[in-house]
Amino acid sequence: MSIKNELRGELVNAMKAGDRGRRDAIRSVEAEIQTRRTAPGFSGTGEDDDFYQQVIAGYVKKMRKAASEYADLGERGREMSEKLAFEADYLSRWLPAHLDEEQSRKLVAETVALLGVEGQPRAQGRVMGHIMTAHRQEVDGSLISRLVSEELATG
Repeated sequence: MSIKNELRGELVNAMKAGDRGRRDAIRSVEAEIQTRRTAPGFSGTGEDDDFYQQVIAGYVKKMRKAASEYADLGERGREMSEKLAFEADYLSRWLPAHLDEEQSRKLVAETVALLGVEGQPRAQGRVMGHIMTAHRQEVDGSLISRLVSEELATG
């Protein structure tokens, strides 16, 4: 079943169950999808799973960042932080699984060795480009960025 159809079924289910959290998360993603489809320069139908995964990944990233910022507000931002964290966690089920930190660290070390840039902090962009080109769907970009910085600083 396509992600689009799964989302539609989940929305109906959430509405029947009175589950506002799931309903709101799905509606927010649908709004993001519509915005992306109507953006200038968009080509294609926007119906395939890759498109949906890209939109969901972008939305999840924004919600995780916003949840963190609300959490920094303490008690005042707790409720919104929890709502956004729920949305990000719920929607992540439609995203491909990422390598964990240990696997990502190994990938970074192998790439640094392959490119021969040990101890060269200025090579971060080159290492990042190489990893993201080959493994974009498998890795968390922010984690990889941090690990590349650490690896090049210690190399």
